[in-house]
Amino acid sequence: MASNLVTITRRGFGETSRRGAWWLQSLLTFLGFAAFIVYSTWAAFQGEHYTFGPYLSPMYSPLIWEAAGQPLSTHSWLGAWPVWMPNIILPLTPAFLILWAPGGFRFTCYYYRGAYYKAFWADPPACAVGEPRHEYRGEKKFPLILQNIHRYFLYLALLFIVILGYDAVVATQFDDGFGIGVGTLVLTMNVILLGSYTFGCHSLRHLVGGRCDTLSTRPVQHKLWQWVSKLNKRHMLFAWMSLFWVGFSDFYVRMCSMGIFTDYRIF
Repeated sequence: MASNLVTITRRGFGETSRRGAWWLQSLLTFLGFAAFIVYSTWAAFQGEHYTFGPYLSPMYSPLIWEAAGQPLSTHSWLGAWPVWMPNIILPLTPAFLILWAPGGFRFTCYYYRGAYYKAFWADPPACAVGEPRHEYRGEKKFPLILQNIHRYFLYLALLFIVILGYDAVVATQFDDGFGIGVGTLVLTMNVILLGSYTFGCHSLRHLVGGRCDTLSTRPVQHKLWQWVSKLNKRHMLFAWMSLFWVGFSDFYVRMCSMGIFTDYRIF
């Protein structure tokens, strides 16, 4: 019997037979992520200008306690910042009490992993491009094994959709009664985009369609699986749109609070 031997040569870092700007997508991903990380970190440290009338920045929602030194607003769940809450190393603001939950959901997201593995870790820089490592560790060892808790962050993310939906309803309650301002639309769109991203999650798709060999025998479960699958097809699109809109929503509320933007009433 004839035997053909195939020799596979490992590519060096950055080596590829691909033509064109293969590096462009990873570069844009890096810039997009970096911009959001810088802005969200800066916004979280501010501890001010996160409310404006009935509007509450999604980066501070739920507002468990009002930030130290800030006037008490109707958005605060438990009132003023407690004196027993220490600022050990860095100033602690209400944002840091809640951002770990949506941040953890995005950081462990199946789409985002593939995106930032390429853009930040060059693992690999792009498909069919040589990477700097010579072995594959997968996600079975620390720290990457922590990625497997994504399914648990999903439950928290679903809870946040409910909370942000409530904030969008509150954003219609002005001092003179019911109304709709530009900020109302901004916060409502934020819930729609975040919901589209969250409800298209791979883990949710498995949750509603898993543990069943024949979905056609369970029409309700089958319909839910089909609905989640439709959103899942555009998971990358909703991931980026919702990421941008969360940052923009905080920016809009902040600019209104600082008196730079005028929030026009539509109704």
